[in-house]
Amino acid sequence: MRLTGSFIGGRAGGGFPRPSWRVPSLPMEGRIVAVYGSSRAFPGDGVYEQGVELGALLGEAGFGVVNGGYEGLMEAVSSGAASVGARAIGVTAPSLFPTRAGGNRFLTEEIPAAGLIDRIKIMAEMACASIVMPGSIGTLTELAVAWNDSYLVERRGLPANPIIAFRVAWEGIVGSLVEELRTEPGLVSMVDTPSEAVEVLTLSLPGYP
Repeated sequence: MRLTGSFIGGRAGGGFPRPSWRVPSLPMEGRIVAVYGSSRAFPGDGVYEQGVELGALLGEAGFGVVNGGYEGLMEAVSSGAASVGARAIGVTAPSLFPTRAGGNRFLTEEIPAAGLIDRIKIMAEMACASIVMPGSIGTLTELAVAWNDSYLVERRGLPANPIIAFRVAWEGIVGSLVEELRTEPGLVSMVDTPSEAVEVLTLSLPGYP
């Protein structure tokens, strides 16, 4: 399903301006978590299975997921969420990937974005939190945007959205950036497993459940 309704995005006071695109409103009982990760994960490699587990655990905890909508961990997380009846929203980028037929088969909704920046902005504005699984430069970009957004929100004295990253992929990079850039280290929480990620998420969100 492609979305063309209306949405006033994200949290109040977020780091991005209100978006010009519009999608259907998201009720609190269907809160959305952005999950970022590699497009190069495959069934049987262990990482893909972690993505399926994470999507299912998020769905069971009352969350929908939003991701980049294509293959790899995006597909895995969508599969897990859809398997328990949760929303699996894919923000695709047809202009960046013209040879791809569309989003993965597990999506319940697809939002075509105009380009890379719009794609990241849409996901960030929809999400009440971000979980960052192993990935490459695209995943790093998504982590950096979420981190900077939360930094700006916190500087204004507002509660920042939780950012949870898988330690095996991101502890060294985040630690290096904290040291080199002298930025706030406490905005990114490190975890080792999908179940730990969901536990940290639910403890971090005010008013959950």
